[in-house]
Amino acid sequence: MIKVLICHSPQPRVVYKEELILSPGTTVLEALQALRSFDNSVFLESPYVSPRLKIGHLASVWSRPVALTHVLRDLDRIEILRPIKVDPKVARRERFKKQGTKGAGLFAKQRPGSKAGY
Repeated sequence: MIKVLICHSPQPRVVYKEELILSPGTTVLEALQALRSFDNSVFLESPYVSPRLKIGHLASVWSRPVALTHVLRDLDRIEILRPIKVDPKVARRERFKKQGTKGAGLFAKQRPGSKAGY
């Protein structure tokens, strides 16, 4: 028997964890079907169920994206992930626009009398 920890965060600062004891050779999809702590029908009937997960993937093992057909090993930690709502590049650009060039990143420290960014 193998022991697996499954974690899910439906919203910020809320984490559900469930430890399962499964038979050797169990896949990620079979482990999700064995969950009791929350309604997993949302995940199992979604467009995420595919041979290989890509952007907006459903699960990872120790923070590495895996296919639902991935065979689990003892003491694996499966994380059920939420889809990304905002593209990180777009969010960063918006934050940078709000802060301005003088208050963020490389431009935060400026030598007296020099141009912005130097």
